Amino acid sequence: MPYPSYARLSDEDVRALYAFFSKGVAPVAEANKPGEIPWPLNMRWPIAMWNGLFSASAPHIDNPAKDALWNRGAYIVEGPGHCGSCHTPRGLAFNEKALDGSKPAYLSGALLDGWYAPSLRDDPNTGLGRWSEAQIAQFLKTGRNQHAVVFGSMTEAFNNSTQFMTDEDLAAIARYLKSLPGDPQRDGPPWQYQQAVADAPGAHTYATRCASCHGVDGRGQNEWMPPLAGASSSMAHENASSINITLNGAQRVVAAGVPDAYRMPAFREQLSDREIAEVLSFVRTQWGNRGGPSRSRR
Repeated sequence: MPYPSYARLSDEDVRALYAFFSKGVAPVAEANKPGEIPWPLNMRWPIAMWNGLFSASAPHIDNPAKDALWNRGAYIVEGPGHCGSCHTPRGLAFNEKALDGSKPAYLSGALLDGWYAPSLRDDPNTGLGRWSEAQIAQFLKTGRNQHAVVFGSMTEAFNNSTQFMTDEDLAAIARYLKSLPGDPQRDGPPWQYQQAVADAPGAHTYATRCASCHGVDGRGQNEWMPPLAGASSSMAHENASSINITLNGAQRVVAAGVPDAYRMPAFREQLSDREIAEVLSFVRTQWGNRGGPSRSRR
């Protein structure tokens, strides 16, 4: 429950949510399920201490130095959108290391639930540095653009949330995200395409299992099959997303009520651990990608 982000909601929006839940959602006869959190984790009083250390209670305040579109985007991303819950790294107490754009850790990428949520900052390799504002809005509205297609936990966020937002709010989110500076020291020099080594380990598996969708050159097929060359999952040192989607495949993307016709299949039963490790190492080290070699996790 991302309540540290929801604390930034305006009183007006909280009242609107209460009105919707109390009047707009029909009740059902369903008994509450008993709690499954074991003792001592089920004690509530330590939460007060955690809140004092890691949770801000002040609502969002507009930045007078920014325009209305930027401020709207900051409010959505930092508040109701709770983007930092996945995309911001966490500390030892499972606290988000930053709750707003004033700190460089905010939206800088994080590992969560077997997926790596990439940077949403202006990092050209692992973030949105090569995306325009229009491409960010398109991704949130349609689930895809020339750089990527939603997968992992972002599929659920798209299927159930972002595609239903107004164009104005999506434009505001894009404006705000593009304003967050990247970290050249962490991200490295901007990615440039390079030819792959044809006889590298994993090249044959890629050619027979992956190239028909993602292209022999790794550049994908426009907005339908995402590129692997230069993809954030191929540039990030954390390889969880690459491994997870290769083993388990992708969820169905449902845009405007229509399920997609193409999605990543699961290769868990089709390829050996060695083949998966080799093909992922190939993807993450060719075409200029700098994610590094990968080992399969079963």
